[in-house]
Amino acid sequence: HLGRHSTARKGGRLVLSTGCGTLKSLLTIMPLVVCLQKIRSLLLTLIIIMLSFGTSEPSSWDEPHPHKGVIPPFEAGDPKVQLDSEALSILASGKPYETQKKSESGNSGRALVVQDIHVPTTIVWDRILDYNNYSKMVPKTVESKNYAVEKLRNGQQIIYTRMKVGFPMFKLEFFVKHNYEPSKNSLTWTLDYTKRSDFDDSCGYWYVIPHPENPTQWTRVYYSIGVSMFSWVPKFAVDFMSSKALADATAWVKKHSELEYAKTASEREQAQEEKVQKKKRGHTDWFQRKRRKQKKTNSQDSLTTTSHSDESDVSTCPTTDSEGECTVPLIEPEKDAPVGVVRVALLTTVCGLALFNVHLYFSQ
Repeated sequence: HLGRHSTARKGGRLVLSTGCGTLKSLLTIMPLVVCLQKIRSLLLTLIIIMLSFGTSEPSSWDEPHPHKGVIPPFEAGDPKVQLDSEALSILASGKPYETQKKSESGNSGRALVVQDIHVPTTIVWDRILDYNNYSKMVPKTVESKNYAVEKLRNGQQIIYTRMKVGFPMFKLEFFVKHNYEPSKNSLTWTLDYTKRSDFDDSCGYWYVIPHPENPTQWTRVYYSIGVSMFSWVPKFAVDFMSSKALADATAWVKKHSELEYAKTASEREQAQEEKVQKKKRGHTDWFQRKRRKQKKTNSQDSLTTTSHSDESDVSTCPTTDSEGECTVPLIEPEKDAPVGVVRVALLTTVCGLALFNVHLYFSQ
């Protein structure tokens, strides 16, 4: 009803101007927001309780669903969503871009949300595909566990998951068949119609691609869902469930992807630091080994020299005198050998020839 009245803010309090006068609220702006959130949460609780008791045939593992699908399933691949300047402006501010499409009957609701996440695409996919831990990440998810996984070619997987949403005392159970196709950057899902779920029908898709502006570090996520309740469920409940699913869809993916990225970034920094320290230790160890090796070589050379010296000192004395004391024998100088006859004859011949040449020179 706030849209029917003019509003103003005085002294930090909300003032509602009506035809009968001015009504000052006893609540400030922030408590009012908190109050509205509590009312919304209470409304969701009442819807879940209503669905829990209102379902004539509860979920069943053994019995099939009443039909094979009433909502057209999504096709894998690019959803062909056009983002105008307003949508891009919203995404640039860090907020999700939201829109909804509902059928004419009002019993089916289809929502769409686009979110930019500043983490690599692989981390976002890891969070989306971690169905066994959805109860720790996705709001109002009480239980979640895969009961079958089929691995096909090119990394494609068919994942069957049993989920329960709501509260411990009031839960809605449904069985989902996910089709993950990494070659098309998408994951689509429908109900597993071989089992009966508490929802009349549900289908949707994730489309996760690298961000156009920063493909290696950022991700753009597209999420859409179609929900169909049973005919006795009022229209406002369908609208609320669609709105709630839309609001919570990418919020938890963004939150837990960023937490995981911060964790892995810290681990990467630590690993890089250890690598640098190891490299430094490697250089230090190399120089230390080199010094130790040089020192060992010098020590061995010193020991070898000392050993030779000691051996020469303790060598056996060559001769001893009559009293047994060591004596060093005198080494006499070698005597000159006598001049040979051939040498004398050669010298005489040379001298004779020289005199003969002198005689010939003067005689001529």
